[in-house]
Amino acid sequence: MTDLAKNEILLGVTGGIAAYKSAMLCSELVKLQASVTVIMTQNAQHFIAPLTFSTLTSKKVYTDMWASQDIHNARHISLTDRADLTIIAPATANIIGKMANGICDDLLSTTLCSLKNNILVAPAMNQRMWANAAVQRNIQYLLEMGCHIIGPETGRLACGDQGPGRMAEPQDILNRVLEILQNKTR
Repeated sequence: MTDLAKNEILLGVTGGIAAYKSAMLCSELVKLQASVTVIMTQNAQHFIAPLTFSTLTSKKVYTDMWASQDIHNARHISLTDRADLTIIAPATANIIGKMANGICDDLLSTTLCSLKNNILVAPAMNQRMWANAAVQRNIQYLLEMGCHIIGPETGRLACGDQGPGRMAEPQDILNRVLEILQNKTR
């Protein structure tokens, strides 16, 4: 496995049951010596605690655009300055819609709007949501904007349904990260 020691990864975690997979992905990135900074939405915190990611990364987890800061900076801009790659996992229909339409109403969506680098999106949602025409239009638009998409996978969903909507497995996302970063350096 490749060493990611010179890479800064920005990991955006949104509100879905697949957020536990994001912790596994974060752990694997750190094992490969990547520097990982995590931004969590308010809804993500209903599924997994910021403490989990803080412990895995040994870094502050960002959850609020309006939290006080020791030094003045535009957090949504400064978080993107060093990032070689941004991963959104899980990517809910909500964040996908915000990304495709430039909606900036929390730290993660505002940060995504200011990015200039590679973005890897790992959708996770109910199969009916995934099949929704608006979600598919938004995914197509993200592809046209240059985002990378991985998944979703087909299988048993949290609600018990079977179908497409499961977030890609952490190892598959990690393999895609390595592929994207290798192509970036060429």
